[in-house]
Amino acid sequence: MLIKRKLIAAVVLFVCAITPSQSQSPNPLLQMSERSRAAWIDSMLTFRLDSLLPEMMRKAGIDMWIMTSREYNEDPVMKTMLPSEWLSARRRTMMVFFDPGVGKPFQKVAIARYDVGRLLKGEWNIDVHPNQWEALSELVQRCKPARIGVNRSTHFGLVDGLVNTEKELLEAALPAEYRSRLVSAEALAISWLETRSAMELAIYPAICAISRQIILDCFDPGWIRAGETTTDDIVWRLRQRVKDQGLDTWFHPSVSIQRADSGKFDHLRSFSGRPRDQVVQYGDLLHVDFGIVFNRLHTDQQQHFYVMRPGEEQVPSGLQRAFETANNLQDILTRQFRNGVSGNDMLLSTLDAARKEGMVASVYSHPIGFHGHAAGPTIGMWDQQNGVKGAGDYAVFPNTAYSIELNAANEIPEWGKVVRIMLEEDGYFDGRKFQYFDGRQTAIYTLRLNE
Repeated sequence: MLIKRKLIAAVVLFVCAITPSQSQSPNPLLQMSERSRAAWIDSMLTFRLDSLLPEMMRKAGIDMWIMTSREYNEDPVMKTMLPSEWLSARRRTMMVFFDPGVGKPFQKVAIARYDVGRLLKGEWNIDVHPNQWEALSELVQRCKPARIGVNRSTHFGLVDGLVNTEKELLEAALPAEYRSRLVSAEALAISWLETRSAMELAIYPAICAISRQIILDCFDPGWIRAGETTTDDIVWRLRQRVKDQGLDTWFHPSVSIQRADSGKFDHLRSFSGRPRDQVVQYGDLLHVDFGIVFNRLHTDQQQHFYVMRPGEEQVPSGLQRAFETANNLQDILTRQFRNGVSGNDMLLSTLDAARKEGMVASVYSHPIGFHGHAAGPTIGMWDQQNGVKGAGDYAVFPNTAYSIELNAANEIPEWGKVVRIMLEEDGYFDGRKFQYFDGRQTAIYTLRLNE
């Protein structure tokens, strides 16, 4: 109890240090040492394992959860549970979580010669059980679980981490009566990955603010030169800024251009086939897709910038109206959040409402958290606008984070063509409403370049 009180006190102090009122000053997260970041990660994991996991297991109807992975071939779920000082599994790492029932001590065990940090107690006496699998089998038989969860799934790759060799060895090690009790831990594993704790929700706004500030810094009008700077120049400036600030990115950023020419928007080209070295010109609408990783939490944001022509006073009105339409599409989607609704239902109701307002819309939103494209309900994909089998059927739960990713197409009279406003902002659903972590872009940023 004393440890929990100290942890809660530390969280309160930390949250006070990252209140939005300090958003204009240097982000305090960037001042954290590696040691402080590690302490935060371990505190977060301790809370999740002690306070969230037992309830998740009971909800999923699983008494025991077994994960086993070899070094450098980690189960994606196990990877999120490793302490800060473990950058990979060691030899063969076995994690076992057992819930003997309400009122009885929840067990967190590693079938290993040593503890997994301070998170799991190592319980492998090699003198008694020379074989690691025998030690695991003995624990199972001693605990007598009715349902043993293992990570296998058809539709969710992140919770399908039990590789074939480990599966065969596990089944061979267990007596027949316990082998028959092996079940998919899909629902439990997704719950672990998608549920955000209070600690994570408290820090997420500041992480999103860092990501947004990096974007703004790299679209510096004093650095970009019309007719000289390329989209690839900006991309690598983003990558360099991330490294300079001691952060990581989980995907290679992209910068694309829409302009008053004959070029037409194409989804496939925008995701994978865009030119690498388009040269920035006056009158361009620049689009960036960018995300960082801080303390194992991911961001995913898309923003727009307009390069003002010499003497131009404002963004063309057609582009401004197009941006407002895309903001409206965001509002339509976020109004669909409610407990128990599926990703597919959210997608179809959003598109239906958008059509009624005369929009040409495309929605491809996704959960975010320990992964960029995280486990949970998929809300459309750019090439699956009628629903996504499996991942789209999964329901929305409280305390889950999402990247609201979509686009709306509008005719731009000044350009005589259709432009897609592609937006992406991160936020969370608290069980009642959706809210953005760090606000959202509500107008196109303007770039007045030095002539």
